[in-house]
Amino acid sequence: MTDNPFVTNGYAGPAYFCDRIEETKMLTHLLTNGNNIALMSPRRVGKTDLIKHCFFQEAINCNYYSFIIDIYATDSFRDFVNVFGKSILNGLKSKGRKAWEGFLNVLQSVRSDISFDINGNPVWGLGVGTLTPPQTTLDEIFAYLCSADKHCLVAIDEFQQILYYNDDKNVEAALRTFIQQCTNANFIFAGSQRHLMSEMFLSPSRPFYQSVVPMSLHPIPLERYWDFAERQFGKNGNRQISREVVEEVYQRFNGVTANVQRIMNMLYMLTPKGETCTTDMIDQAIDIYLQLSSEYYEALLRQMPEKQRNVFLAIAAEGKVRSISSGKFAHKYHLPSPSSAVSAVKGLLEKDFISQDNGEYFIYDHFFQLWLERK
Repeated sequence: MTDNPFVTNGYAGPAYFCDRIEETKMLTHLLTNGNNIALMSPRRVGKTDLIKHCFFQEAINCNYYSFIIDIYATDSFRDFVNVFGKSILNGLKSKGRKAWEGFLNVLQSVRSDISFDINGNPVWGLGVGTLTPPQTTLDEIFAYLCSADKHCLVAIDEFQQILYYNDDKNVEAALRTFIQQCTNANFIFAGSQRHLMSEMFLSPSRPFYQSVVPMSLHPIPLERYWDFAERQFGKNGNRQISREVVEEVYQRFNGVTANVQRIMNMLYMLTPKGETCTTDMIDQAIDIYLQLSSEYYEALLRQMPEKQRNVFLAIAAEGKVRSISSGKFAHKYHLPSPSSAVSAVKGLLEKDFISQDNGEYFIYDHFFQLWLERK
């Protein structure tokens, strides 16, 4: 483990996890009482780490099989089933041979694609990506969840991604049927595109309506993050940090956990042992990160279709935009037409380059926004 206590690459255990005491209690309590949950929040606020922290709790870790299925990178029903099966198998490996054998005994449709490493552990083969038909494999996955020797908790991260699948338009309804019939498992549907998640779970016309307890995750309050930051700076060399520094970083990044954590990691790195982090180090930390990320952001801009790139840069110039479809916005930034801007925005939303909140559009990645402002 690195000696930098501000972890930026996932969940590293309770010692590196900031607060979320009440949220952890609530999520654990809901799951252990048989509820399915729709967990909605913007990206980078920490919902995935909260789920991992929840699954780490003794009440769950000792009594349940828990799985996190990250479907963010999937673009088809076939991909979804592939990731689902692979994640279940990988999650069972640490539970011992009996646990994963129970899964393989049910998973007949892809047995020929399962190989074994030198330690005798199963490996989900690349050939499984050609699942034919994927519906059969999904039937088997749910047959396992229904018959597993422990109650199962399944978190599907970025669940709204199923709305973008082109190979099967009935995924939403099919999953609702499977889940409704599976009494040996409970589910967390986590999503960052709140308008889509709200439509899926709060609209009476949708399959998942009234099937979950909705739960929102908000930024960690400044006071609690200050306590965490002060404590973390005191580790591994007795560094110190003033409340003024923490408050300025928190305000600059609107309390978004991952962004604040990134800069705190840099500030800790820049502060010598035994010394105090000061406010004049904040811009230095941000500059270092932006310099390191410059080629990455340049590549992202080049990869965007021209119309999307022009609208993206226009939104960046404005900071926040409410009237995307107005002629005034299109004229100001020399866009072909309001309808062209609306079409580009749809593509940018699907790719997570921009976000929408309360009718306003803005650049999702705050560091990308800062880089564009300094470019």
